Amino acid sequence: MGLDAAHDFVDKHDVTFTMLWDESFIGWQALSVTSTPTALVLAPDGTPIAGWLGAFPEDEVLELAAEYAT
Repeated sequence: MGLDAAHDFVDKHDVTFTMLWDESFIGWQALSVTSTPTALVLAPDGTPIAGWLGAFPEDEVLELAAEYAT
């Protein structure tokens, strides 16, 4: 999947959250990402607190975001 495909995905799904593009895969390695799609929720200090491969439960993500909101 190239960057153009990622932009198409964002447009198609009306994504409003931050998407990262890491051509070097350094971020993937640091966060133990092994495939796409992957979703991670990070605490304010950057610590991963939840993650999913494939589809993710929107309600759980929103609950975690509310819990960790500063």
